Amino acid sequence: MRVAIAGGTGFIGSALTKALLERNDDVWIISRQSSKEQSNQSGFTQITWSELEAAPSLLEGIDAIVNLTGESINQRWTAAAKQRVMDSRLTAAARISKLVKLLKHKPPLVVNASGISAYGISADGIFDETSPTKVTDFLSEVVQNWEQAADGIPAERLVKLRVGVVLDKKDGAFPLMAMPYRLFGGGRIGSGKQWLSWIHLEDMIRLILYIMDNKQITGPINGSSPNPVTNDFFGRAIGKAMGRPHWFPVPAFLMSALFGEMSTLLLDGQRALPRKALEHGFSFRYPTVESAMNELVGRG
Repeated sequence: MRVAIAGGTGFIGSALTKALLERNDDVWIISRQSSKEQSNQSGFTQITWSELEAAPSLLEGIDAIVNLTGESINQRWTAAAKQRVMDSRLTAAARISKLVKLLKHKPPLVVNASGISAYGISADGIFDETSPTKVTDFLSEVVQNWEQAADGIPAERLVKLRVGVVLDKKDGAFPLMAMPYRLFGGGRIGSGKQWLSWIHLEDMIRLILYIMDNKQITGPINGSSPNPVTNDFFGRAIGKAMGRPHWFPVPAFLMSALFGEMSTLLLDGQRALPRKALEHGFSFRYPTVESAMNELVGRG
């Protein structure tokens, strides 16, 4: 396959690029850095948005476009930061829409990442792809606008990948989540009852490849494990896998004082299930938090 990835140098994008190259796919990375030449060491072609706008025909015959572009949400949510988070996602979706419209042969597939936050914050709701989306906070507003922008992409098949918390040994959120336990200071955050819809990075990449190879999958799909857990359960699983205590609770007011509005990432959540992935026959390598933890801390 010939695949273009917007955001291909990021956390998920880098892992996806590696997986595609390992199966001998032709990979194009759309980035802000100028380099149209093929790199013998990297194996992929890098191209900028401005280069594509000047010559969209460079992507004629592309089989899939994966959009993973977006300003990191892991920063203090000032008004300026929130605007950057929103604008980066809407701009990327608009650029892809414009690009696809200019191609004579539309790509068979566009995968546009969004988030589990589409369903809004909920303490007791259970959500799958048939559940209505809801705006309850900043993140759910971002996801709603992001998905609406993606609706304008005239692809033959548009998949909205609602990504949960992606876990990896070295990158993403997990190293920070595990740090208190390494220091023997781990415990629940806030009430500990808030839901965490998570997925191992390896399963995230496998799911994207599965979407590429299965033409029946379209529309929204939850990129999360079939077994979401509460914050307290998640922390206990980290402690057990690492042989560390789970005993030091962190009060919600302290998180709010330290992180401001961004504390919602730790104090709130939603319980999402990957119904569509399972119905289409996708098998998770790490379906439970225990199996993921054993791999993440090097004991699996």
